[in-house]
This record gives sequence, C-alpha cells and structure tokens, in this order.
Amino acid sequence: MNKGFLVILTFVFGILSAQQNAYYQQFAKYKMDIDVDAPNFTYKGAQTLTYTNNSPDELNVVYFHLYWNAFKPGSMMDQRVQNQGKNGDSRLQINGISRLASIPKGEEGAQNIHWIKQNGKNLKFEVQETIMKVELNTPLKPNSTTTFTMEWDAVIPHQIRRAGRNNREGIDMTMTQWYPKIAEYDYDGWATFDYIGREFHAPFSDFDVSIKIDKDYVIGAGGTLENPLDVKGYDPKANIKADNKNKATWRWTAKNLLDFAWAADRDYTVEEFTILDGPKVYYVYQKSEKTKLWEESKPYVTKFFQLMNAAFGQYVYPSYSFIQGGDGGMEYGMCTMILGEGRSLEGLVGLMVHEGGHSYNQQILAYNESVRPWMDEGFTSYYDDYVMHQLFPPKEPVANPFVGSIKSYVNFTKTGKEEPAVWLADHHDDGRAYSIASYVKGDLFLVQLGYIMGEQNLSLVMKEFYSQWKLKHPTDRDFMHIAQKISGMDLKWFHHYWINTTNTIDYAVKNIEYGTASTTITLENKGKIPMPVDFSVMTKDKKVINYHVPLNMTHTWKSKDIYGNFTTLNYWPWTQKEYTVTVPYTKDQLSVVGIDFSQRMADVNPEDNFVEVK
Repeated sequence: MNKGFLVILTFVFGILSAQQNAYYQQFAKYKMDIDVDAPNFTYKGAQTLTYTNNSPDELNVVYFHLYWNAFKPGSMMDQRVQNQGKNGDSRLQINGISRLASIPKGEEGAQNIHWIKQNGKNLKFEVQETIMKVELNTPLKPNSTTTFTMEWDAVIPHQIRRAGRNNREGIDMTMTQWYPKIAEYDYDGWATFDYIGREFHAPFSDFDVSIKIDKDYVIGAGGTLENPLDVKGYDPKANIKADNKNKATWRWTAKNLLDFAWAADRDYTVEEFTILDGPKVYYVYQKSEKTKLWEESKPYVTKFFQLMNAAFGQYVYPSYSFIQGGDGGMEYGMCTMILGEGRSLEGLVGLMVHEGGHSYNQQILAYNESVRPWMDEGFTSYYDDYVMHQLFPPKEPVANPFVGSIKSYVNFTKTGKEEPAVWLADHHDDGRAYSIASYVKGDLFLVQLGYIMGEQNLSLVMKEFYSQWKLKHPTDRDFMHIAQKISGMDLKWFHHYWINTTNTIDYAVKNIEYGTASTTITLENKGKIPMPVDFSVMTKDKKVINYHVPLNMTHTWKSKDIYGNFTTLNYWPWTQKEYTVTVPYTKDQLSVVGIDFSQRMADVNPEDNFVEVK
C-alpha cells in the first residue's frame, strides 16, 4: 500500500473515531398549555416541543414516553407484578396480588394522543404500551433543530405508583411523568425502556408550562412560579385571577431540567425558607397535627444542603420543593414528592435527605438509571449515610457511617438471592435483590473505593466527578476514568467484580505464631473478590499499629487514610491465597490482631477477621 495513502487513511479514521467518541447530549424546549378538569380527574394538553439533535446521527424516528398507560389492568406493569408475586415491589401489590388488576374502569391511566406534527405536517405514530414511536417526514440531520406540536387528553390514574389521584394521605393530584416526554438519544441509541415501575431517563430540557385549574387549588412544582400574585398560596398579596369558568392559570418555568412535575390540592399550605449559599426551599403540604414534623425538619434540611454543597458540589438550581404527594418518596426536577405524615423526625428527615440527594444524582448527574440504577440509588444512599450520620449522630459510637449498609449487604448474601448490580432496573426478579444491588451495593461501591484508595482520594474523586459531569449524562466508565486518574490506581478489576458479579469478599486471620521477639500472622483470602488489606494490632496499653497490604492489581498503593497512619508492606498477588506478616510484638504485648479495624471492607464473614490475644 502506498505510504502516503496509508497516512491519509489513518488520519481520516482518527477523525472518525474522535467524532464517534466525542460527548454530546440532546436538548429540548417544552411549551405546554394544560386545562385540568379537576372534578373528573382529566386534563387536555397542547404542547410545542423544539428538539435539537446534537448527535452525529441522522434521525428518522423519535420516541416519546407515555408513562400513564401503565396504570391499567393487563398492562406490562400489571403483568410483571403478577409474574413476580410476593417477590416484587410491595407497593404494587397486596399479598402478592397486583393492585393494578383492580383499578376501576374510569380510573385507568390514559394518555390519548390526538395528533403530532413536525414543522406543521402530520406524522405517523404508533403507541406501543408506554412508548410512542413517531416516524419523521423530514429526517433530523446532525446539529439541527425541529419543532413538534401535539395535542392529547389524559385520565389521571388511580394512585398506584408515584402518580395519580387521591393518594392515601388525601392529596388530590400527583402529576408526575404526566406528559408525552421525548426519550433520550445518545451513543447507545434511544432509551426506550417500557415503564414497569422503576426508573426514568430523559434529555435536559427547558420548560414553560401553563396550567389552568379551579382557582381553589394550590400547586406545588419543580420550577419557578412566574405569576405568584395571580394564584393561591404563594404570596399573601395575591389577587387570584380567575376566568369565567372559575379557573386560575399557573405559569411555571424551568431551565436545563430533566422533567417537570407538579401536584395540586385545595388544602395545601406553602412555606418557604432560603438557605445561605443554597437554594430557596419550598414546603408544599397539608398542614395539620399529622404533619407537624415538617416545621421541625427545616434546620435539618438547611444543614443537608450545606453539607452536600461543601462535600460534593454546589446545587445548581434556584429552588427545591418538598411536596406532599405520591406513594412514598420520588425525586423529580427541582422537587420531590413524599408522603408527609412522618412517624418520627428522623424518619421524615431521612426521606427528605434521600430524595434531596437524588437531586444531585438523578437530576444533576443524570445517569441512565434504567440501565445503571446502582449509580443513582447507590450514590444517593452513600450521601444518605454521610449526611444522616451528622444530622442524627448515633448514641453508641460506630466505626464509620456505613456500618449499617455493610451489615444489610452481608446478611442478604447469606440468603442466596443476590443478583448482580449490572442488571437493568426493571429486570431484577426479586424486589429485595433489586434494592440490595442498587441501593446497598451502589453505596458500598464507593465505601470500598474509599477503603482501597483512601478517603481523601475518594473525596477528591466525588468532587471532580460532579464538577466535570454536572448537567450531563455520565456513565460508570466516566466515573472510573476520574477515580483512576486521581488515585493513580488500576481499579477496573474492582468495578468488574463488584458490579458485574455476585462474588464476595472474605478474608480471615488463619494462624498466629508467637515468637520471643515478634509475632507472625498468616492471613487468608477465602473469598472470590481480591482486595488490599488493612491489618492492625492493638497492644495491651491500647495503642493501635496499622499496616497496609497492597493488592498487586492496583499497581499504585494507598498512601494515606483518615483512619490512621500505617506502614505499607509488600504487595499481595491476587492469585495467592495466603499472606504472612511479621510484627515486632510478642504475645505478652498484644491484645488484639485483626483485619480492617475501620470496618469498611464488606467482608461477608467478619467473625474470623479478629483474634483476641489471651
């Protein structure tokens, strides 16, 4: 082959490869006009959607999510609940029987699309359960914009999961995932997962939403209310502007958000407070004896945002609303829907902290949680443990904030029901297995990394990850790139074992031989996940001496950790089952020898990690 041609070919392929791997994200602008028939729990919608294709691909079809089509007997969500029985999501069933199967005919969820047009021309569309496939008349070329207009009507469903009418605390309407929402398109293609009950994904979008509803209603939403003087609840000087049908129009806007959610009730009270160097916070709830804990929660929510901003990164939106609604707790853009009748202050604050933590993950670091629920739920759970440990310090001292999560994981591994965290969110066969894989193992993914690389390095990783990827759609590969760069370690092995398998960590103190001037300890790897090992001895006078045994696969060793100074020993090859260390202490000098005094390593049999010297 001609050498000059080979150089040109290499150059061209290099450009194509760079284009294929370059990051991009789509963008949308929604302009909606909504007219709510509150007595009949229906509404009419008109929408103009301006959609920008920032990808290098020409698009011939687009997809929309129609989530409410799931809330009816015989839907895919209903089928999944019936097939799983008592192993499924307890909120969707009663004694293993699907709640969706008994939804009354007039209360079935429905999003009836009248028509959709592209630049004024009618489009052919097909509704496939909760997905609408739309064939474009004019292909949408790379780096170009098109406009979709559409009209639809909807039936607000019987409240089963997250959205719907008349929830169990008496909230009239929880309006979440309530409009035809364009699906995300990225390097992996269209994110067109059916709505089976778990997670969501969407492109970042701007919203301008006008909602016409009976003037006696108060609306809580994620966004900025543009006309507080025209509606009820937000400004004492308001002069409600109603039309001849006694309806008021609420206009909400939001920028660079994944979705727009709202709830409406005639008995809502609106309270607000501003956090120094943080967002304005709105509480929208039915104020009563049952919700008295909301008032007590305010200083805790204030500290939550301050802790998050300092430890991980600044909240990027101007406000955040906690809205009483839904069926438990679920995060949306700039707001969350939660049940409000808390039994304890710690329980209510814990729910607020978890859903508020999602605003940093599901909304700002907008993972595809249908594919990687362990990143969204797990990283949020890590924030939970970190923050709640400071808001409600335990009465008895514990080694670290994550001990409870480790115990939950260890106990579940003994059931034999564990499923890999890599599984898609809706495709876990057991509800508890999903929770452990996504919430707990995702949490412990970070805890184990802190153990491997040192907590100072992990803190730098979390801050840099947030800084680089806020308001984008990162993957675990993006996170690992930063983790490896900051730590200098090869960590691919750990990611593989922890996320893709159900292998476990199990180390032990196998043998101790006492000499006249020293003690020789043999450690054993009994598990299937190799790890570096922190090993310590405690002397009779309560002095702790720490040693670090690196794992050869990381190639760079941990140099410091907040749990004490340590001496670094020779590395432990991952193929080697035993490791021997000699310490300059005699039996008479020693009190305890053991692995992981900090109790961060998720060892499934911690009982054999410690030996009391007698």
